[in-house]
Amino acid sequence: MNTKNYLSIYAKSFNWSGFFLPKKIYYKCSVLYDFCRTLDNIADQNKDLEIKKRELGQFRNKFEQKNQEDRVIKNMWDLMNEKNISKKIVDDLFDGVCSDLKKEVKIKSEKELLIYSYRVAGTVGLMMAKIFGVQKKESLKRAIDLGIAMQLTNIARDVIEDEKKNRTYLIKESNDTFLNIKNTILKADTFYDSSFEGIKDIPLTCRFSIIVARRVYRHIGVKILEKEDISNYQKAGKIYVSNFGKIIQTILSLVDLIKLFFIRSKKYEKEIEYNLINEDIRLNERI
Repeated sequence: MNTKNYLSIYAKSFNWSGFFLPKKIYYKCSVLYDFCRTLDNIADQNKDLEIKKRELGQFRNKFEQKNQEDRVIKNMWDLMNEKNISKKIVDDLFDGVCSDLKKEVKIKSEKELLIYSYRVAGTVGLMMAKIFGVQKKESLKRAIDLGIAMQLTNIARDVIEDEKKNRTYLIKESNDTFLNIKNTILKADTFYDSSFEGIKDIPLTCRFSIIVARRVYRHIGVKILEKEDISNYQKAGKIYVSNFGKIIQTILSLVDLIKLFFIRSKKYEKEIEYNLINEDIRLNERI
């Protein structure tokens, strides 16, 4: 692995928002991203399923053993120790990636979708919040919500690509695939909404970056809905926000930043979903 961090190579939306982070915090986020991207690269490489399982198992064993010769693992353990990130969160992330290494993946219920989205992305939102120094439990729940929202956006965007890999994450509420995509985006929107108040507990120097990331990623859903039907969706290919679109969303993020100063605290809206996940994963031990 070369010394250039994966964040700048792969994460188009996150690297854009990362421009607004202090350098020290950006580095810590890069450490987390390098780790996550390493897992994804193992899972997504064009190799036999059993080989991918073996390589992921080997990487997990090296992680468990705190292998100091692997830069990605060493940096991740240093980050976990510094920011008091529970190993249980990282174990959840590993479990999420492992769940994709099957001949067929099919999400069949709301609970399965929530648990999967927590494992592969809610964990990352939670770890990011800990990097920023967030301690309030409700705000950490909302950080999980932002990760879940982004994963639901990924699911809505990658339906065709996932089908080729024999993976189905959309809950089949209708025979109209685009309607199912639309419903997934609308579900994501409720998690984006829930995440907003938690950003108040992020230090001011880091706050704008997360507001931008939230807006840019949410806008992917807007662009998907503009396709209106499955035919246009298929023709569009993988949907991204253009650089010009990112500039617009960044400007609009200034309005969100101002709103945060005036927003009133309200009851956590996702308690039902949180409790569904909590039936299988003790989230209180993670936050």
